[in-house]
Amino acid sequence: MKLSGWGRFPVQETTRLRPRDEAAIAPALAAGPLIARGNGRAYGDSAVGTRTLDMRAFDRMISFEDGLLAAEAGVLLADVIATFLPRGWFPVVTPGTKFVTLGGMIAADVHGKNHHAEGSLRDHLAWLELIGPDGVPQRCSPTENAELFHWTVGGMGLTGVILRAGLRLRPVETAWIRQTTHPAPDLAHAMALFEQNAGATYSVAWIDCLATGPALGRSLVMLGEHAGLAELDARRRAAPFETPAKRRRSVPFDAPGRALNRYSVRAFNGLYYRAGQRRAGTSLVDWDSYFYPLDAVLHWNRIYGRKGLVQFQCVLPLARSEAGIRRLLEEISAAGHGSFLAVLKRFGAQDSPVSFPMEGYTLALDFPVSDAVLRLLDRLDPIVAAHGGRFYLAKDARLRADTLRATDPRTEGFAAMRRAQGLAPAFASFQSERLSL
Repeated sequence: MKLSGWGRFPVQETTRLRPRDEAAIAPALAAGPLIARGNGRAYGDSAVGTRTLDMRAFDRMISFEDGLLAAEAGVLLADVIATFLPRGWFPVVTPGTKFVTLGGMIAADVHGKNHHAEGSLRDHLAWLELIGPDGVPQRCSPTENAELFHWTVGGMGLTGVILRAGLRLRPVETAWIRQTTHPAPDLAHAMALFEQNAGATYSVAWIDCLATGPALGRSLVMLGEHAGLAELDARRRAAPFETPAKRRRSVPFDAPGRALNRYSVRAFNGLYYRAGQRRAGTSLVDWDSYFYPLDAVLHWNRIYGRKGLVQFQCVLPLARSEAGIRRLLEEISAAGHGSFLAVLKRFGAQDSPVSFPMEGYTLALDFPVSDAVLRLLDRLDPIVAAHGGRFYLAKDARLRADTLRATDPRTEGFAAMRRAQGLAPAFASFQSERLSL
């Protein structure tokens, strides 16, 4: 069958395996190389291989005590929230979609809008169980099989099949977020707002990647805090975990290939920025709108047309972030291949042998697939390298092995570890083969 990631590019031929229980995994491993896959929300080919192990049947929550959830790897984040938010608990770290599995979150070591303050998923993961090439599960944690634990969290599924894990949740008093929106007329102002609000729990910026001249990098910086009971009016306080029901919308078909062009994106970005200026200030928004705005539109990836989309996400070290992001935006705006889903976030320091974040700023942009866009991304790669940055493999669909090695020397050690422990022939994705991991 043919399979792809969320970006629908590239599309690969694979044999899809659907184990129903743990006993079926060891025979699958013995039959040849494979890669585990959750709900398919990685953008590119990191969860597609010659043989792809679909883990969605492993969807049981096992126990919950004092904020620690034990669950199987195929459990959706959406189901965790639906189960525990009404009880006053919420994930400490969440990516931009709730339609991801626990195993996928671990494999990518996901980050959220609070990395600057609370780190990535690995900082809130108590333990995991991993099935290696021998088909035998082993427990890993920061104190037990610690080296394998640290290689696995962020290891893109290339150290084994994640079977179950223990994840810490945070107590919250309500389902509401106190959001403060700050318009920033240019990149320097946007980054200054991040630094001035380093104490905010959540911070993220939408950035206009087609603005030029004095408006280069104009943004809407959105800060967030979990609202307490005292911040709600009497009606909301009576049911603090209830939020308005939303009508789910869907994109029923692929948009025309030329629907997203420099003119339509430039017009959208201008309207969106001006709307943000009008709603500047503080308001209460529900948790779903704050953390997962795109989840309200089913199949939103169809907006990019039948060829699919690619996301470009990099992180640049703090001292070189402004200069590097400015150069990236200049190149993008000059090419005219704008993205209306462009996000800027501040990362805190992170010590990990393989995970994506470093202290600095991360820029993520979505583009419809075309030859011209792929050539543009090839021009952006050296800018990231020249400023000491690196790339997020959970979003990658086209990076070259030499570019990865040049920007992230840690991958040499990761590949060597996989060879030494016999993991390389057992666990392989099309991405790992493309990047020589």
